[in-house]
Amino acid sequence: MSTRRPTVTVAVGGVPVGSAHPIVVQSMTNTDTADVAATVAQVQALHQAGSELVRVTVNNDAAARAVPDIVAQVDVPIIGDFHYNGHLLLAKYPACARALAKYRINPGNVGAKRRDDNFRTIVQIAVHEGKPVRIGVNWGSLDQQLLTEMMDANAALPEPLDARDVTMDAMVASATRSAELAEEVGLAHDRIILSAKVSGVQDLVEVYRKLAARSDYPLHLGLTEAGMGAKGIIASTAGLAILLQEGIGDTIRVSLTPRPGGDRTEEVQVGQQVLQSLGMRSFTAQVTACPGCGRTTSTFFQEMAEQIQTYLREQRPVWKERYPGSEELRVAVMGCVVNGPGESKHADIGISLPGTAEEPKAPVYVDGRLKVTLKGDAIVEDFLTILAEYVERRYAIRVPSGTSRSG
Repeated sequence: MSTRRPTVTVAVGGVPVGSAHPIVVQSMTNTDTADVAATVAQVQALHQAGSELVRVTVNNDAAARAVPDIVAQVDVPIIGDFHYNGHLLLAKYPACARALAKYRINPGNVGAKRRDDNFRTIVQIAVHEGKPVRIGVNWGSLDQQLLTEMMDANAALPEPLDARDVTMDAMVASATRSAELAEEVGLAHDRIILSAKVSGVQDLVEVYRKLAARSDYPLHLGLTEAGMGAKGIIASTAGLAILLQEGIGDTIRVSLTPRPGGDRTEEVQVGQQVLQSLGMRSFTAQVTACPGCGRTTSTFFQEMAEQIQTYLREQRPVWKERYPGSEELRVAVMGCVVNGPGESKHADIGISLPGTAEEPKAPVYVDGRLKVTLKGDAIVEDFLTILAEYVERRYAIRVPSGTSRSG
């Protein structure tokens, strides 16, 4: 595993990003930012799911006016996403500039004309307000002037590079040149985060390897337009896992397209699961469950695994405060005798359900030892009771006799 980290540390509204700090999971709303109530509700839902930073679109006067009201009602740092007119909005609405925890600038579309001057304006406001900036390059809106210059220079070479390679180099150049310009304007080195978003896994890996080799700024990772459902989840996981395993990346976002009426918090859960599966952070107790086979013709163990996973997810906010360390809990729900007892013993707590033609009983193992054998119609309820008692016994904060929790 590469050890590209540590980078410098950038403070984003009290959340440290970079260096040896934990990799941060962030998300973005898809509400109309001008609708304060709807945006606040979604920000709170994303934060409740575990998002540590939330980005909102600031694309017009109404959105900019709404930002201070939104920030005042939530407990998570809010990032403003600016395209085309950010220099105008931040200058026109200083309350918006003050309220945001960070500005995201796309150097490829900072106004149609006088791009560098508009970029400088945003940076000057960031310096004045003491805000960090993410310089977010995206290949769908790459600086066409820079790309054309690099394509022309490449065409004149004896052995020109492939156009894709030039595009990757142009993205890195756009990000690093913009960072240099930002520092020339006065933005501190530890106030800059970079990103270079693409929509293909191999492109993502290549551009971030190049970017990591060229700078020590913290990097924000994620596929842009990852897609919907399994495609978006799998593609994001593949790209993020490779880079994170190499030590590249300090914040992540999984840019899933939700189904109509779908749950926006899914992108937070996927991001957390990527980090937890890699052993980099722990967010919520994990369930190990077998996939099922001809020995498990009943769907009971699948239903039980789903019920337990849902229970653990719902308990996460409560347990985070009441039971520190419970996010590392490992629970096994197995469907037959082949691997059931063994997996249950390896977990902190596990249950091995009866498979086809097996005796109708379900042994429960706690810390590697058989605790009880459950039977009957209340197996799920009984197991959840045992699970809750185990969490209380193992993770509850113990206050010495005569000492108050506040004392």
